[in-house]
Amino acid sequence: MAAEKAAGALRTIGELAQDIGRPQHILRYWETRFPQLRPLTRAGNRRYYRAEDVALVHRIHHLLADEGYTIRGVQRLLAAERGTKLPADSPAEPAHRGEALRAIRDSLVKALEEDSPR
Repeated sequence: MAAEKAAGALRTIGELAQDIGRPQHILRYWETRFPQLRPLTRAGNRRYYRAEDVALVHRIHHLLADEGYTIRGVQRLLAAERGTKLPADSPAEPAHRGEALRAIRDSLVKALEEDSPR
């Protein structure tokens, strides 16, 4: 069994893929969809992920797998947070829109719970 790496150590694509439970080709695909995700590349096109890349991959994975976002939704969220522009066919939403939508969802859930027969 391999020893755990230090928190700031570079991770290979295989290590990161295993960490999030996704195949390596998914990480390569995400690199094409999220310009913020740019691992270091070495000889033979080997990818090495820095600590900030690892954190971003974990966040993307969480948003897609746990929060139910689409690729486009995560793109918009990350672009809005970083103040970057998306291509003309996909205008960025204000950063607060996600919070507003979650508040609406929570109020609807509460209303349904209060309205349901016990």
